[in-house]
Amino acid sequence: MLLDRRLLLGAGIGCTALMAVVSLTTAQAANERPMFISVGPSARAPIGWTDFCAQSPRECEGRPLEARDVVLSQKAWKDLARTNKWVNDSIKPMTDMDHWGVVERWSYPDDGYGDCEDYVLLKRRMLMQAGWPRQALLITVVRDLKGEGHAVLTVKTDKGEFILDNQEDQILLWSETSYHFVKRQSQADQNVWVSLGDNRPAFATAASR
Repeated sequence: MLLDRRLLLGAGIGCTALMAVVSLTTAQAANERPMFISVGPSARAPIGWTDFCAQSPRECEGRPLEARDVVLSQKAWKDLARTNKWVNDSIKPMTDMDHWGVVERWSYPDDGYGDCEDYVLLKRRMLMQAGWPRQALLITVVRDLKGEGHAVLTVKTDKGEFILDNQEDQILLWSETSYHFVKRQSQADQNVWVSLGDNRPAFATAASR
Protein backbone atom coordinates (compact mmCIF):
# COMPACT_ATOMS: atom_id res chain seq x y z
CA MET A 1 0.00 0.00 0.00
CA LEU A 2 1.34 3.43 -0.92
CA LEU A 3 1.79 5.79 2.01
CA ASP A 4 -0.51 8.79 2.31
CA ARG A 5 1.41 11.70 0.75
CA ARG A 6 -0.53 14.19 2.86
CA LEU A 7 0.67 12.53 6.06
CA LEU A 8 4.23 12.56 4.78
CA LEU A 9 4.05 16.24 3.93
CA GLY A 10 2.41 17.02 7.25
CA ALA A 11 5.24 15.26 9.03
CA GLY A 12 7.71 17.63 7.39
CA ILE A 13 9.34 15.20 4.99
CA GLY A 14 11.11 17.13 2.21
CA CYS A 15 10.55 16.68 -1.51
CA THR A 16 13.64 14.55 -2.03
CA ALA A 17 12.71 12.24 0.80
CA LEU A 18 9.11 12.16 -0.39
CA MET A 19 10.04 11.07 -3.89
CA ALA A 20 12.34 8.43 -2.45
CA VAL A 21 9.43 7.06 -0.42
CA VAL A 22 7.12 7.24 -3.46
CA SER A 23 9.65 5.34 -5.56
CA LEU A 24 10.16 2.71 -2.88
CA THR A 25 6.52 2.17 -2.05
CA THR A 26 5.53 2.19 -5.72
CA ALA A 27 8.08 -0.53 -6.40
CA GLN A 28 6.77 -2.54 -3.46
CA ALA A 29 3.18 -2.03 -4.57
CA ALA A 30 4.06 -3.28 -8.05
CA ASN A 31 4.56 -6.73 -6.56
CA GLU A 32 0.92 -6.72 -5.46
CA ARG A 33 -0.78 -4.29 -7.79
CA PRO A 34 0.13 -3.59 -11.41
CA MET A 35 1.22 -0.06 -12.19
CA PHE A 36 -0.30 -0.03 -15.68
CA ILE A 37 -3.78 -1.09 -16.72
CA SER A 38 -4.51 -3.46 -19.58
CA VAL A 39 -5.72 -1.68 -22.73
CA GLY A 40 -8.12 -3.43 -25.10
CA PRO A 41 -9.79 -2.68 -28.45
CA SER A 42 -11.54 0.51 -29.42
CA ALA A 43 -14.73 1.49 -27.63
CA ARG A 44 -17.61 3.88 -28.15
CA ALA A 45 -17.13 7.41 -26.82
CA PRO A 46 -19.04 8.06 -23.61
CA ILE A 47 -22.33 9.92 -23.66
CA GLY A 48 -21.59 13.62 -23.58
CA TRP A 49 -18.18 13.61 -25.24
CA THR A 50 -19.48 14.01 -28.81
CA ASP A 51 -21.76 16.89 -27.83
CA PHE A 52 -18.92 18.52 -25.88
CA CYS A 53 -16.70 18.35 -28.95
CA ALA A 54 -19.45 19.79 -31.14
CA GLN A 55 -19.86 22.73 -28.77
CA SER A 56 -16.11 23.17 -28.15
CA PRO A 57 -14.37 21.96 -31.32
CA ARG A 58 -11.03 23.50 -30.37
CA GLU A 59 -10.91 21.28 -27.29
CA CYS A 60 -11.13 18.14 -29.41
CA GLU A 61 -9.11 19.04 -32.47
CA GLY A 62 -5.58 17.95 -33.17
CA ARG A 63 -3.77 15.28 -35.08
CA PRO A 64 -2.86 11.92 -33.56
CA LEU A 65 0.30 12.05 -31.46
CA GLU A 66 2.86 9.54 -30.29
CA ALA A 67 2.02 7.99 -26.92
CA ARG A 68 3.90 9.68 -24.10
CA ASP A 69 4.18 9.18 -20.35
CA VAL A 70 5.19 11.88 -17.86
CA VAL A 71 8.43 11.53 -15.91
CA LEU A 72 7.22 11.78 -12.33
CA SER A 73 9.76 14.22 -10.96
CA GLN A 74 9.49 16.03 -7.64
CA LYS A 75 8.10 19.11 -9.36
CA ALA A 76 5.65 17.08 -11.45
CA TRP A 77 4.21 15.38 -8.36
CA LYS A 78 3.83 18.71 -6.54
CA ASP A 79 2.13 20.29 -9.58
CA LEU A 80 -0.20 17.31 -9.92
CA ALA A 81 -1.18 17.35 -6.24
CA ARG A 82 -1.66 21.11 -6.23
CA THR A 83 -3.89 21.06 -9.31
CA ASN A 84 -5.97 18.16 -8.03
CA LYS A 85 -6.52 19.81 -4.64
CA TRP A 86 -7.31 23.23 -6.08
CA VAL A 87 -10.02 21.91 -8.40
CA ASN A 88 -11.53 19.63 -5.75
CA ASP A 89 -11.63 22.50 -3.25
CA SER A 90 -12.84 25.17 -5.69
CA ILE A 91 -15.66 23.40 -7.53
CA LYS A 92 -18.90 22.49 -5.78
CA PRO A 93 -20.56 19.22 -6.86
CA MET A 94 -23.85 19.51 -8.73
CA THR A 95 -25.61 17.04 -11.03
CA ASP A 96 -26.24 17.98 -14.63
CA MET A 97 -29.98 17.73 -13.99
CA ASP A 98 -29.80 20.31 -11.21
CA HIS A 99 -27.26 22.40 -13.10
CA TRP A 100 -28.57 22.34 -16.65
CA GLY A 101 -31.86 20.46 -16.55
CA VAL A 102 -30.48 17.56 -18.60
CA VAL A 103 -29.25 14.10 -17.64
CA GLU A 104 -25.75 14.47 -19.11
CA ARG A 105 -23.77 17.50 -20.24
CA TRP A 106 -19.98 17.84 -20.33
CA SER A 107 -18.72 21.37 -19.75
CA TYR A 108 -16.10 23.36 -17.89
CA PRO A 109 -17.29 24.34 -14.41
CA ASP A 110 -16.70 28.03 -15.06
CA ASP A 111 -19.51 29.04 -12.69
CA GLY A 112 -18.01 27.01 -9.85
CA TYR A 113 -20.35 24.01 -10.13
CA GLY A 114 -20.06 20.70 -11.95
CA ASP A 115 -20.18 16.93 -11.81
CA CYS A 116 -17.41 14.37 -12.19
CA GLU A 117 -16.55 14.86 -15.86
CA ASP A 118 -16.49 18.63 -15.41
CA TYR A 119 -13.86 18.27 -12.67
CA VAL A 120 -11.88 16.04 -15.06
CA LEU A 121 -12.08 18.52 -17.94
CA LEU A 122 -10.82 21.36 -15.74
CA LYS A 123 -7.93 19.35 -14.26
CA ARG A 124 -6.93 18.21 -17.74
CA ARG A 125 -7.04 21.76 -19.14
CA MET A 126 -5.05 23.22 -16.25
CA LEU A 127 -2.34 20.58 -16.51
CA MET A 128 -2.10 21.02 -20.29
CA GLN A 129 -1.80 24.78 -19.87
CA ALA A 130 1.04 24.08 -17.43
CA GLY A 131 2.86 22.12 -20.14
CA TRP A 132 1.75 18.54 -19.46
CA PRO A 133 1.33 16.43 -22.63
CA ARG A 134 -2.21 15.67 -23.68
CA GLN A 135 -1.23 12.04 -24.36
CA ALA A 136 -0.60 11.47 -20.65
CA LEU A 137 -3.89 13.01 -19.45
CA LEU A 138 -6.69 10.61 -20.27
CA ILE A 139 -10.37 11.05 -19.44
CA THR A 140 -11.46 7.70 -18.04
CA VAL A 141 -14.85 6.07 -17.42
CA VAL A 142 -15.15 3.77 -14.41
CA ARG A 143 -17.86 2.09 -12.34
CA ASP A 144 -17.91 2.30 -8.57
CA LEU A 145 -18.82 -0.45 -6.10
CA LYS A 146 -22.52 0.33 -6.64
CA GLY A 147 -22.11 -0.11 -10.40
CA GLU A 148 -22.68 3.57 -11.08
CA GLY A 149 -20.74 5.36 -13.81
CA HIS A 150 -18.09 7.89 -12.86
CA ALA A 151 -15.35 9.88 -14.63
CA VAL A 152 -11.77 10.32 -13.42
CA LEU A 153 -8.53 11.55 -14.95
CA THR A 154 -5.80 8.98 -15.55
CA VAL A 155 -2.29 10.43 -15.52
CA LYS A 156 0.22 8.14 -17.20
CA THR A 157 3.70 8.38 -15.71
CA ASP A 158 6.88 6.36 -15.73
CA LYS A 159 5.98 5.20 -12.20
CA GLY A 160 2.48 4.02 -13.03
CA GLU A 161 -0.97 5.33 -13.84
CA PHE A 162 -2.37 7.64 -11.18
CA ILE A 163 -5.99 8.69 -10.73
CA LEU A 164 -7.26 12.23 -10.11
CA ASP A 165 -10.74 11.97 -8.64
CA ASN A 166 -13.17 14.57 -7.32
CA GLN A 167 -14.41 12.02 -4.76
CA GLU A 168 -10.91 11.38 -3.37
CA ASP A 169 -8.34 14.05 -2.54
CA GLN A 170 -5.50 11.55 -2.33
CA ILE A 171 -3.91 10.68 -5.67
CA LEU A 172 -3.89 6.90 -5.97
CA LEU A 173 -2.33 4.36 -8.28
CA TRP A 174 -5.17 3.06 -10.48
CA SER A 175 -4.93 -0.41 -8.93
CA GLU A 176 -5.35 1.03 -5.42
CA THR A 177 -8.82 2.31 -6.21
CA SER A 178 -12.02 0.35 -5.79
CA TYR A 179 -13.20 1.19 -9.31
CA HIS A 180 -13.89 -1.10 -12.24
CA PHE A 181 -12.19 0.55 -15.22
CA VAL A 182 -14.33 0.61 -18.38
CA LYS A 183 -12.72 2.81 -21.06
CA ARG A 184 -10.63 5.89 -21.64
CA GLN A 185 -9.17 8.09 -24.33
CA SER A 186 -6.42 6.64 -26.47
CA GLN A 187 -3.00 8.12 -25.82
CA ALA A 188 -2.45 8.63 -29.53
CA ASP A 189 -5.80 10.26 -30.36
CA GLN A 190 -8.05 11.93 -27.81
CA ASN A 191 -11.10 11.32 -30.01
CA VAL A 192 -10.54 7.56 -30.00
CA TRP A 193 -11.66 5.61 -26.94
CA VAL A 194 -10.29 2.22 -25.89
CA SER A 195 -11.67 -0.43 -23.56
CA LEU A 196 -9.83 -1.31 -20.35
CA GLY A 197 -9.25 -4.59 -18.53
CA ASP A 198 -8.53 -5.19 -14.87
CA ASN A 199 -5.21 -7.02 -14.59
CA ARG A 200 -5.04 -6.87 -10.79
CA PRO A 201 -4.22 -10.22 -9.18
CA ALA A 202 -7.31 -12.04 -7.93
CA PHE A 203 -6.01 -12.06 -4.37
CA ALA A 204 -5.44 -8.31 -4.31
CA THR A 205 -8.40 -6.25 -3.17
CA ALA A 206 -8.79 -2.60 -4.01
CA ALA A 207 -8.31 -0.04 -1.31
CA SER A 208 -11.48 0.83 0.54
CA ARG A 209 -12.93 4.27 -0.09
